[in-house]
Amino acid sequence: MDAIDLSRLQFAITIIFHFFLVPLSIGLVFLVAIFQTAWMRTGKVAYLKATRFWGKLFLITFVVGVVTGIVQEFQFGMNWSTYARFVGDIFGAPLAIEGLAAFFLESTFLGLWIFGWNRLSPRVHLACIWVVAFGTMVSAFWILLANAWMQHPVGYALNEATGRAELSSFVALMTNSTLWIHFPHTILAALSTGAMFVLGISAWHLMRGNETDVFGKSAKAAIVVGLISSIGVAFTGHIQAQVMTEQQPMKMAAAEALYTTQDGAEFSLFAIGNLDNSEPGLNITVPHLLSVLATNTWNGQVKGIDNIQAEYEQTYGPGSYAPVVWVQYWSFRIMIGAGFAMMALTAWGLWKMRKGDLQKAHRYLFLLPFAMVLPQLSNTFGWIFTETGRQPWIVFGLQLTRDAGSPAVSASMIGLTVIGFTIVYGALMVVAGWLMTKYAKAGPPEVDPAAIPTTVY
Repeated sequence: MDAIDLSRLQFAITIIFHFFLVPLSIGLVFLVAIFQTAWMRTGKVAYLKATRFWGKLFLITFVVGVVTGIVQEFQFGMNWSTYARFVGDIFGAPLAIEGLAAFFLESTFLGLWIFGWNRLSPRVHLACIWVVAFGTMVSAFWILLANAWMQHPVGYALNEATGRAELSSFVALMTNSTLWIHFPHTILAALSTGAMFVLGISAWHLMRGNETDVFGKSAKAAIVVGLISSIGVAFTGHIQAQVMTEQQPMKMAAAEALYTTQDGAEFSLFAIGNLDNSEPGLNITVPHLLSVLATNTWNGQVKGIDNIQAEYEQTYGPGSYAPVVWVQYWSFRIMIGAGFAMMALTAWGLWKMRKGDLQKAHRYLFLLPFAMVLPQLSNTFGWIFTETGRQPWIVFGLQLTRDAGSPAVSASMIGLTVIGFTIVYGALMVVAGWLMTKYAKAGPPEVDPAAIPTTVY
């Protein structure tokens, strides 16, 4: 492996671990804010216990997420200096706003929430956790703005003298169509992640009869949030697929292993065999469905890999512009499959809630702790699909990944840091997992509601 391949591997290792935590923290803090609001409105101690319990688990994810997130920006300057110079004028503003405004907003108000239980008025204290929840989403917005520009560059001008992309329109950057479909899709996925986390742990305790009032209420809230958000993920994902088909048709073609342009293209549910230009051994398809997903029309045209390759060679010059097809094909299906599984489980849970036998549904509750992995699979493979499908571009249509590395950094140097980061992040994963398991099993703390002033609305 050369320096570029190792840099990509290192970034993948660190960002995937970081992305385990980011959606979880966004979704979890939203539910913590809901529980605290419910306590303030009803005065029920179960909601207070839920707030303290889930709040503690959120703090673990937040702290580890901060530590792992810092590494990402250092990698831009160390392993990807050519890329950093090329996009610096574009990325400077959103990343600065994310760090100085959004992140400090989260951190400041989270500190007020942690230490303000007996020091702030109940309304102000409740407002703090909602500001934190809002801050996590704002932080995600600015990161996604930068990523959306990599997917679909807008509002820039190329400076031939410096070889850099320079910002020409901040309005165009802010109104990038890719951003405004990525953002709601990501936030809804984060809410699904938090909901499945709460639902899985709540189910574990309900099967053991632990604090059934607390975890019964937690499970019901998570089912509602999880069902609404998973449906939202499906709808925004559908719109995202259409935008992607217009802006990066090669990514959609690779997702279906579609090599020749088709009208009324069929959607491959499952294929066994080669995903190259030959026919796979077994391919279960749904006629016309790919055209419906990509174009919203029954006989819409979907371009194939070979046709797009020929177009790109005319536009960008000789070279291969197709990503690794099997990675795209299977990551796309794992992402979608995990998403629909979450939708089915939360719909089943809502049905059990309406029947009033959620806490007695042992077979359903037994599945939920295992289902906590579903949003992580969907998030991770969704990210892999999005980023690897853009290859060979690091900035689509402007800069190739092979040209974006640091010339002064050798493969041996990066190889050592890959080993080091793998060890460090592995240790962090063990510690974070141990802490989460310890406090999740311990259940909610004993609280004295009289010692914490509250106001019932």
